[in-house]
Amino acid sequence: MQIKSKALNVLTSNIDTDQIIPARYLTGISKTGLGIRLFEDLPSNPLDAIESEGKQIILTLENFGCGSSREHAVWAITDRGFKAVVAASFARIFEENCYNNGLVPVKLGQAEIEEIAKAGGEVEIDVIKQVLKAGGKEYKFELDELKKEFILKGGFMKFLEAKVPKIKEWAKSAAGA
Repeated sequence: MQIKSKALNVLTSNIDTDQIIPARYLTGISKTGLGIRLFEDLPSNPLDAIESEGKQIILTLENFGCGSSREHAVWAITDRGFKAVVAASFARIFEENCYNNGLVPVKLGQAEIEEIAKAGGEVEIDVIKQVLKAGGKEYKFELDELKKEFILKGGFMKFLEAKVPKIKEWAKSAAGA
């Protein structure tokens, strides 16, 4: 799986889930329709710029996704067309929600993120090889191997769905034993 696009620079630390998707919009359980409100309460919303259109990668700093543990934050990001977030660190529950919903959480050092942002241009993420390329440089990152499978399948539930036929086959053979 590869993601290639220019990045949306949101170079701020401690962006919480209320800034990602304000709580006043969390009136349903649908994964769609939230992207229009992404970063609405963030000062100087980076999505207000015309240049934000078509970008699939968010560059941010440390502790991204802190605050309330709401899956809606990841839904809003993916609904807006983003496929990856590159940050110095993620709030633990937000990171788990990324894996569960197929959003790639890439951790790099703050200096590396700032270097990538300054270079501008295309950013390419190879999930299988765990390499990000930007500005003529390569940056290695780590993903949990099992959770990487979740991402490659489109999220945890799709990962599980792919296992159902094997589970049914096993159950059938175990019942006949």
